[in-house]
Amino acid sequence: MFMDVELNMTFITLIGYVEVEKYRYLYFLIMLIFYILIICCNSVIVFLILIHQNLHEPMYIFIAALLINSVLFSTTVYPKILIDSLSESQIISYPACLFQVFVFYSVAASDFSLLAVMSYDRYVSICKPLQYPTIMRKTTVKVLLCLAWFLPVIQFAAGAMQVAHEKLCSFSIMGFYCNSSLLTVYCEKSKPLYGLFLVVITVIIPSLFILFTYTRIFMISYQSSRDVRRKAAQTCLPHLIVLISFTCIFAFDAVIPRLTFVSKTVRLIMTLQVIVCTPLFNPIIYGLKMKEIYKHLKRLFCHGKLKPHF
Repeated sequence: MFMDVELNMTFITLIGYVEVEKYRYLYFLIMLIFYILIICCNSVIVFLILIHQNLHEPMYIFIAALLINSVLFSTTVYPKILIDSLSESQIISYPACLFQVFVFYSVAASDFSLLAVMSYDRYVSICKPLQYPTIMRKTTVKVLLCLAWFLPVIQFAAGAMQVAHEKLCSFSIMGFYCNSSLLTVYCEKSKPLYGLFLVVITVIIPSLFILFTYTRIFMISYQSSRDVRRKAAQTCLPHLIVLISFTCIFAFDAVIPRLTFVSKTVRLIMTLQVIVCTPLFNPIIYGLKMKEIYKHLKRLFCHGKLKPHF
């Protein structure tokens, strides 16, 4: 007999922790360090992009948007993990769990969209340099940012509303935050067609577009001068590294709930990669590999002076 519990009275038990009673303070300390690092690393680069006029270009604006997404996702997940690590029981209300899932996948879809927009920006910059100021105007950048941020929100809000009142047959998930593991608690399987539609729209189409644009960039730069090849390498390589990293992390998240034969420790490590690697990896890659950002970082930390360039 299934319990038909009111939505706001339903709680999900998070059973992904490994010996949390024994290592609760270690859990808390490690996750707190990660959270502080994520907030600081991302915020510093966003701040530099905001205050330096020579970084007010589309490429850097899109990078800032990507890093803001990392802060948003981390702030949705980490405070709850910190509270749970010090609590006797690790539970989350069903609405809060659904909200975490909504934010996680909206941000992930937005990241794919932003990476696609970045690839288009690099394509125009390298392959059509004379037309770049005309194509990538401020209005165009604003429209692309709005589409990359708000379309995923609308798409995944519709998905969340579809499952919000589904009957639950289980009240525990194998994880320490809510992700696709939530699908295992429903009595009926979620609508596969809409899920497939979301995957195609938010992951496959942007990924194919990115592959197409970077293929065109490398083909054209290979036939061009050394300066063009160097510019392509300097500006496109960080984006490609982030794309590959993000795709692997996204694949991890999709696979984890289905690995029922894997031990809790392995699942914990794999889940940690999802919430730690991308939010930390992105600012490190862009901070070290993007020449202009690296110059400002070096000036900030080596000289202790922050001089805005206007």
